[in-house]
This record gives sequence, structure tokens and C-alpha cells, in this order.
Amino acid sequence: MVTPERTDDRHRAARIDDAILRFRERRARRRRASLTVLGYTGYGSTSWVRVLARVLLTQEPSVLAQSTAARRLLSGPGVRGWRSFTSVPVVNADVRIDAEGEVHHVRADRGGVVDVRIPVSLSPGWHTLRLTSEDSAPAEADIFVVGDDVEFGVVSDIDDTVMVTALPRPLLAAWHTFVVNEHARTATPGMAVLYEWLSSEHAGSPVIYLSTGAWNVAPTLTRFLSRNLYPAGPLLLTDWGPTRDRWFRSGTEHKRGNLARLAEEFPRIKWLLIGDDGQHDEEIYGEFLAQHPDHVAAVAIRQLSPGEAVLAGGRGRHVRPEYTDRWFYGPDGAALAPALEKHGLLPHRMNEDPFPG
Repeated sequence: MVTPERTDDRHRAARIDDAILRFRERRARRRRASLTVLGYTGYGSTSWVRVLARVLLTQEPSVLAQSTAARRLLSGPGVRGWRSFTSVPVVNADVRIDAEGEVHHVRADRGGVVDVRIPVSLSPGWHTLRLTSEDSAPAEADIFVVGDDVEFGVVSDIDDTVMVTALPRPLLAAWHTFVVNEHARTATPGMAVLYEWLSSEHAGSPVIYLSTGAWNVAPTLTRFLSRNLYPAGPLLLTDWGPTRDRWFRSGTEHKRGNLARLAEEFPRIKWLLIGDDGQHDEEIYGEFLAQHPDHVAAVAIRQLSPGEAVLAGGRGRHVRPEYTDRWFYGPDGAALAPALEKHGLLPHRMNEDPFPG
């Protein structure tokens, strides 16, 4: 009996990309590159957590795997973006997760990214998990556990929302990603103060940063957010390159998929969705609001300046008329705050000067 041959249903671009990744991994191992696990901030409930990490081979010392060293880097010298792209992902790496006494073995994907949900019983608040792969040094991943009684959360875009980047324009995207360090990026005026007030008013609520950026720049974005006093929270990024069925990943589908997932994972939470009018945020948030009206507290859209809009490739769609009662616009955090206050999401102290004197 002749066994039929298995057909490879991957897109040709994916097959080429996989071959290149495996070649780079073999060469890096021959050069005795250090295997490093980078733990990213995850989230979860009292019965499960979503663990995010990446397994890499790098010639640099693996200090980034140590949580304490990573925290020191938050105030250390800036790192050029291109350096984060020189490390080599470990394809399908086996990863051990130690979750406060419980051990789970998981597998990274073809880009070395770990994005798994594991069952574990944890109390609300911040926790730390330990991650190892092969002979790597132990890494730590912070996890924010959302309490069962929490009914509010924030989902925020990054580019042109919390920091001004004009990222959609290809040349500027390359410049900001590969050349400029986080010290040279500009924080959007008033947004950090707005987010901090939201976190203070809604204690225990998650703040999740949803972006189409690559996982390679996660350390840079983390340093930027911390340096500019944004609340700590998970980064939901994506992996650049081909997928099994297409040449390039879809950033809009990445955002749509994660929003739908959050609605399913936290059925009690109403989300404040924060983005900008430069590209697709209005369209994506409008679709989510139409499909899950009970999961949206409000939508806050930062309006780009005319110059920023040109660099961003134009403005997105405007809000549908039926959603104007919970859809707000403003050029910065100070302009958005009064609308959110009137909607009941912020206290009256928003009228006060946050920086007296």
C-alpha cells in the first residue's frame, strides 16, 4: 500500500521564510550564540493567564532575560531599534513556565513567540512567572491578574495615540523602528496624565496596549511607556513577515482578533477604546462597538494635526451617528478628559490643573 505524500499547504513566502529562519538559527548556534528568553507582560483572570514571551539566539549577554536587569534598563541609555532585529528567533522552541508552583511546558511558534493561555489559580494584582528554554538563564514575565469583580478596562493604540510617530508612512516607519531610540520619540501631550487618572479612578482595571508593531520593539516601547509615566500593562504586538497563507500579516486583523478575544475572556468588562484618526482605529473600534455594544464603555479618538494626518496617510472614517453618545474626539489628553468626565469615566478633579505651580 502506497502512503500518500503529505502536501505542504504553507504559502511559498512562508516556506522561504521558514528556511531562512532555520538557516540563521543553525549558524547562530555554530557561533555559540546565547539562548535567551524574553518575558513580556501578560494578563489573565483568577483562573488562567495569557503568557507572552520570545525565545532568541543573540550574541549580546542575556541580561534582558533577568527582570531586575530589565528594570534597570528602563532608566538606562537608549537603544537603537535596529539592534532588536539582529537576534535570531528559535523556531518551535520548548519553553518551561513556572507559575507559582505549577509547571507548564509550551512551544513557541515559528517566530520564537510564546503566546499561550495556561490554567492557574492566582489572586488579583501583579504576579511574576519564571520562564526557561533549554539551557537559558531563567527569565521573568510579569502578569497582571484582573479581579472577578472588575468591570472596566482600557485598550489603547500606541503609534500616534500615546506617542507621535507618523508610523504608517513607510520611510518614517523604518526610521522610527530601526534608527531612533525611545529618547527621541515624543509623548502625546496629556495622554499619560489621562491614563493615570483613569487607572486611579478604576482601581484594579487593566490597561492594555494594542499595536501593529513588531515584537522586536517591545523592549523599546516598554522603556518609552515607563519613562513617560504611562501605567504598566501588557503589550499586544505582532510578528512581522509571512503567514501560512499570505505574504504579510494584517495589522487590522491583529487588532480585530485581540479585541474579540478580550470580549470573550472578560465578559463583565466594558472597555474604553483609545486610538487616533490617522488610519484604521475608527473603523476597527466602530466594528467592535457594533458587534459588542455591551463591551464598550466609550471610544476616545485622538485627532491628528493636519501635518500629522498627511504623514500618517490621511484620516480614517468618522463615527456612525448611532454611537455619538459614547464616541469622543480631541487632539490630546487634556481635550479628551472633559468628555470622559461628563460620560462618568473620570472624577470631577479633571478640571483641576494636574501640575499646579
